[in-house]
Amino acid sequence: MNICVVALGKIGLPLAVQFASKGHRVRGADTSKRVVDLVNDGVAPFPGEAGLDAALGTAVSAGLLTATTDTAAAVAESDAVVVVVPLFVDADGIPDFGWMDDATRAIAAGLRPGTLVSYETTLPVGTTRDRWAPMLAEGSGLTAGSDFFLVFSPERVLTGRVFADLRKYPKLVGGIDAASAARGVAFYESVLDFDDRADLPRPNGVWDLGSAEASEMAKLAETTYRDVNIALANQFARFAGTAGIDVTKVIEACNSQPYSHIHQPGIAVGGHCIPIYPRMYLWNDPDATVVRAAREANADMPAYAVSLLADAYGDLTGANVLVLGAAYRGGVKETAFSGVFPAVEALRARGAVPYVADPMYTTDELIADGLPPHEGQPVTAAVIQADHAEYRTLAAADLPGVRVLVDGRRVTDPARWDGVRRIVIGA
Repeated sequence: MNICVVALGKIGLPLAVQFASKGHRVRGADTSKRVVDLVNDGVAPFPGEAGLDAALGTAVSAGLLTATTDTAAAVAESDAVVVVVPLFVDADGIPDFGWMDDATRAIAAGLRPGTLVSYETTLPVGTTRDRWAPMLAEGSGLTAGSDFFLVFSPERVLTGRVFADLRKYPKLVGGIDAASAARGVAFYESVLDFDDRADLPRPNGVWDLGSAEASEMAKLAETTYRDVNIALANQFARFAGTAGIDVTKVIEACNSQPYSHIHQPGIAVGGHCIPIYPRMYLWNDPDATVVRAAREANADMPAYAVSLLADAYGDLTGANVLVLGAAYRGGVKETAFSGVFPAVEALRARGAVPYVADPMYTTDELIADGLPPHEGQPVTAAVIQADHAEYRTLAAADLPGVRVLVDGRRVTDPARWDGVRRIVIGA
């Protein structure tokens, strides 16, 4: 097949490489000339994706993957189009469709009869049928479901391990009609590899959920579940901390039987997914009080962690405090909705002078993100925001002068912090 992948970001580029690895000819379309030039040179435009560098080089060298800024032209050459353009929500939880609208219009301009279009970007329920189908039809002059085929098939992978996750989890597909669904299932069966171990709870592969709406809701539901579960763990942790109980032992005990799957508490929930998709769900279902309360509980955790610091340290006015970790999670160079931003603001609100350090970021990169870089300034307190592997061996000697450490991820070794008040969430 000829396949177009629209948006060569941290999900789109690995997908394009995966499709090429199955022998298909892939055109990647992106609005960034820098990204396009790097991909055409066989160079990944971002670090940290396991296996991407070698696989990208192989695909480009074989002539199976090229990139362009002309989306319409790439679509016109393709039998299938996969869309992975980001979608965010604003401060009021309203989706901002701007980038996706632009991409969809460009796709419509190149759309040919018989082409399959698959949206993988997480969407509010009803968007594929009610927004993209009419927009594609209007821009192309073709009829959805007869002239071209349209499905929603959510990405279900984590950055850093995309190729492994593509093999591990079933691929969900929902079409706007039966013909679209059949085309979508056949497409994904031809471009993905699946783990067929006998011990999997259900057969892996491509699952037709019966409608685009069901597929859209499945992605929102699985991510919202994680947010609600983490919020529950955080609520347990906050109570345990007041009662002198180690919440991790409680969670381990609860999860020893098959009906409990409590997640781990922590200082923040970040990234492109968990902080955003519950708000998309709330846009569809504003009466979902459990979802709303969970989102508010998780959003409050950075300020809560800073309150723990203040309780142990005393008045933070004028205190130099180091926040360790700009990334939203360990080992991933990404600050999207990272807890570092509300943590810094909470410190400033208490009069502290915050600094930020992260082994994955340079001083200039921190400044570009609006974060105050730590450049050797003396500090008397520290907060661990990201669970980078480097922090597992961090010790009091590495931060001379620090009197209080709040480990928001339980990543540090308590034996290395003699002489420092070390605080964890939920103990």
